[in-house]
Amino acid sequence: MILTPEALDALRGQLIVSCQAYPGEPMRDPRTMAQIAAAAVTGGAAAIRVQGLADVQFTRSAVEVPVIGLWKDGHDGVFITPTLRHALAVANAGAHVVAIDGTRRKRPDGLTLAQTAAGIHTESHALVMADCGSFDDAAAAVEAGADLIGTTLSGYTGERPKRHGPDLELIEQIAAAGFGVPLIAEGRFHTPAQARQSLDAGAFAVVVGTAITHPATITGWFAEALK
Repeated sequence: MILTPEALDALRGQLIVSCQAYPGEPMRDPRTMAQIAAAAVTGGAAAIRVQGLADVQFTRSAVEVPVIGLWKDGHDGVFITPTLRHALAVANAGAHVVAIDGTRRKRPDGLTLAQTAAGIHTESHALVMADCGSFDDAAAAVEAGADLIGTTLSGYTGERPKRHGPDLELIEQIAAAGFGVPLIAEGRFHTPAQARQSLDAGAFAVVVGTAITHPATITGWFAEALK
């Protein structure tokens, strides 16, 4: 399935659920992530975001909604689908959208963001989601040819403070600029009210991960509150 403009527009105002587990955790299994994705779709998720080639493959078989795929490689700097090779592998695994680092930082393969986006568009049918950390990142990503821009990396690149919750200020700034591509709000959404606030701030759609699909963290919130 190719994600057509009509199918993409159907995500407007909708919830995208990120299904990811960290290495070494009990749920770090592609089949488990696919089952969680299917459960999220049952609950109303309009699209799914997953990490890892096998996760993309299993999730594509488990759900009928668009799948945003990425490949984390490394721990510091540019590690979200860091190179064109990573991106094409994610696309070939079946992702409708490939999420890549959309910052202005140097990429490991030496390619620019524009060259990476062009390579994905040329070699696959996937769309490109640029995970950004600032307003300037977003502006540069749109110029580079990204099909969607996200606030995923706000607070993680040194350009903006890491807030306890989502960076609604950045969402408002990017939305006000009217770049003409869907703005996906992502990062530290802990409550349904915060998700609603992101749409009110101008986001096209919102990604929620940890608060829905990471039991260890959710359990920790409750355990800490009882101390």
